[in-house]
Amino acid sequence: MSESQTFAPLSGGCITDVKGWRAAGVACGIKKNGALDLALLVSDRPASCAGVFTTNRFQAAPVLYDREAILADPRGVRAVVANSGCANACTGPEGLEDAREMARLAGRATGVDTNRVLVMSTGVIGQRLPMRSVAHGVELAAAALSADGGHAAARAIMTTDTRPKEVAARLDIEGREVTVAGMAKGAGMISPNMATLLVAVATDASVAPGALDGIIRYAADRSFNCVTVDGDMSTNDTFLLLANGAAGGREISGPQSEGYQQLRDAVTYVATELAKMVAFDGEGATKHVTVHVTGARNRAEARQVAMTVAKSPLVKTAIYGKDANWGRIICAVGYSGVEVEPEAVDMWLGDLHLVHNGRPFQVDEVRASQILAETDVAITIALGMGDADVTVWTCDLSHEYVSINANYRT
Repeated sequence: MSESQTFAPLSGGCITDVKGWRAAGVACGIKKNGALDLALLVSDRPASCAGVFTTNRFQAAPVLYDREAILADPRGVRAVVANSGCANACTGPEGLEDAREMARLAGRATGVDTNRVLVMSTGVIGQRLPMRSVAHGVELAAAALSADGGHAAARAIMTTDTRPKEVAARLDIEGREVTVAGMAKGAGMISPNMATLLVAVATDASVAPGALDGIIRYAADRSFNCVTVDGDMSTNDTFLLLANGAAGGREISGPQSEGYQQLRDAVTYVATELAKMVAFDGEGATKHVTVHVTGARNRAEARQVAMTVAKSPLVKTAIYGKDANWGRIICAVGYSGVEVEPEAVDMWLGDLHLVHNGRPFQVDEVRASQILAETDVAITIALGMGDADVTVWTCDLSHEYVSINANYRT
């Protein structure tokens, strides 16, 4: 733990390292390949909850259901049931009823009121959930619930992910040990404007719903709103933050409460690490790309420039091909929609200062090739207009990305 860091990362942690949470991940036949495809997360006590969701106008049934459920009872969530292999999106009233039935099944299997169960789904759009398989999976998962089930739950929400995404951290609030841990899935159709595909973060701190809402929005803005793989926003993006209070202590009711900033920073750390895992596990990715923009007039403009560069197919393919075509990066800065001053812009590839005051500077092709041969590639753009900065994360665009998405349903 650094002097400025008030939490300690928990190596190998998972969501059930948080007190009072049990989980399971099972295979119930939603996926054709027999892989794990249904996860269940249950708290031993009611949890406060806040969520941020996709801004896509075609919102999946689970998103609509969860919005309604959290609004109705933001202090009473007891369980989250999630499936992979079927998005339950663009399925009309029948799909919404399937989401409600999924919650009813999980509630019945765990002894929890239906309205205290949240639902998440991911997979192919436009297909109804196979409810017989879901019902079977819920029964299996309820029977398998354990304090060691977090890792299996994280695997059960994967689609084209190559690995599960889990992060945990511990901190001290007024002498009590508090844990924050999360799991996420995402590798393609990643360009969120609130969160990312499916994310659940839990803590055993005692937090009021209003305070959680402030924390999740702060964290999302600095994590999942700063990643892109392919520029496509999903219909199912969901980021849930749940706090069951099992650690004890006084409730964190708002920004002035003791422990609010510590918890906010720990949640932001967990969310940021998960977001980077999503970006760097992009479908077909061979490079981990970080774009850092400094010297912007405000954070919004910094993010707009960074995301424009990170989304550019020409930039991403150049990185894949190890081609130091810095003109593509500068071009993206110029069409970002931010009124940059070209003569004030500097740009680095790794430690190589390629552009100074809008003109070529240290154009060393050999060194550039060495930098692009590494797995981790950093692009820094200094706009020279202010003090705001933003970092976003993405990956390259490879032949394999095309192959994966050309054959996604087959």
